[in-house]
Amino acid sequence: MKKISVIIAGRHQTSISLEDEFWQELQAIAKEKFQTINQLVTEIDSKREHENLSSAIRIYILKYLKKEKQV
Repeated sequence: MKKISVIIAGRHQTSISLEDEFWQELQAIAKEKFQTINQLVTEIDSKREHENLSSAIRIYILKYLKKEKQV
């Protein structure tokens, strides 16, 4: 489990805990989308339906990978 600090919307600092595998996928998605981790987490945070940000990130990654598989 890796704990990382992120800044949401350029002003709110928080930390998230993700397993290494999810952290690696989050980095890969950010790179694919030409975004920083902070930008991607801000995007996920703005659309999340779950209380917990780490859970929202995991679900985002899962949906992203499933969508990618369909193409």
